Amino acid sequence: MATKPLETRRSFLRKLGWAAAGVVAGGTAVDVAYERHWVEVTKPRIAVPGLPPAFEGLRICQVTDVHHGPYMALAQVREIVELAVRQVPDIFVITGDLSHRREEYVTPVWRAMKPLRAPEGVFGVMGNHDWWHGIEASRVGAREAGIGMLDNRAVPIVRGGSRIWLAGVGDLWEDEQDLAGALRDVPGDEAVILLTHNPDYADEMLDPRVKLMLAGHSHGGQVAPPLLGPVAVPNKRKYTSGLVKTPNSQIYISRGLGMSTVPFRINCRPELPVFELVRA
Repeated sequence: MATKPLETRRSFLRKLGWAAAGVVAGGTAVDVAYERHWVEVTKPRIAVPGLPPAFEGLRICQVTDVHHGPYMALAQVREIVELAVRQVPDIFVITGDLSHRREEYVTPVWRAMKPLRAPEGVFGVMGNHDWWHGIEASRVGAREAGIGMLDNRAVPIVRGGSRIWLAGVGDLWEDEQDLAGALRDVPGDEAVILLTHNPDYADEMLDPRVKLMLAGHSHGGQVAPPLLGPVAVPNKRKYTSGLVKTPNSQIYISRGLGMSTVPFRINCRPELPVFELVRA
């Protein structure tokens, strides 16, 4: 029988808590006051099959897993947004979990996203924490911030007479994933880039039009002591971080920007990816 999401989450939290305690007790938590603030701007160059020539070099900046709350002050969120704005991408995407623990953190963090502006738009999908801590407030916040939410929806991106599609599905734990409905109007020969908060959806994604998926959720493990690697991941380990080949496509999993369960990172810097798309 498949493990239920709640059981999976409890198991993950238990493992991470014990491992983190052991790491701290062992004196190797050198990051506690520093690494969680040391955002790494990564610049993955990803080959996308079927990418039209007009989209060669398209730049997408991904903001994910901010987790504004007890472990992530609003001032730090604003610093992250300023860093993202300085990247000057063609598109911004947000792949969920902006807030953490309580609804009081929801409205401020979405307001902090307002400076994100890009020529081709700003889009996003919700994550499990957005559902747990005030989904209606999150939807209002996204709308007021001018962010087009793509939960089970797709929009065309047009350049020089060519077109690709940016789409999204609902959170794997808390929502539905209606990819067929989202791609109803997408021709069979046009490429789709798909946003999904939880990378485990990659194993369920069967549509050949999807050439690249972007996800978060994993935090890269968040606690990854040298020689040991991530001690616990809230999804399948094969989808911990970076670019991964999937059964039917490819997916990039960002390490995210915030923290959950424990207020530090070890050997796992926060990540702000800025993708450059190239033709396969």
